[in-house]
Amino acid sequence: MATSKRDIIVAIDTFMKKFQYKNSDWYVGIATDPRARLFTDHTVDEKNGTWIYEQATSDSVARDVEQAYLDTGHDGGAGGGDSSTVYVYAYVKLQGTTR
Repeated sequence: MATSKRDIIVAIDTFMKKFQYKNSDWYVGIATDPRARLFTDHTVDEKNGTWIYEQATSDSVARDVEQAYLDTGHDGGAGGGDSSTVYVYAYVKLQGTTR
């Protein structure tokens, strides 16, 4: 279910606060297919990794959420994707993951 900028930030923040990692330990990005991006491209361990994704109402909302995290010291890079890029994802950069 697609959600608003505020709701996505609340969901991701709530998830992140469960763990003792610094902002810079997290990578935040946007994707059309978040599972492929997380588990194939970034090689996050699906069962043992620390990850989350949320669907935004539009690509511009996803980009706004991504930028909000980049502005607060989370790792990642803005500017990717297209109009179908409506998912925001985050994961902890652990040994074995690729940025």
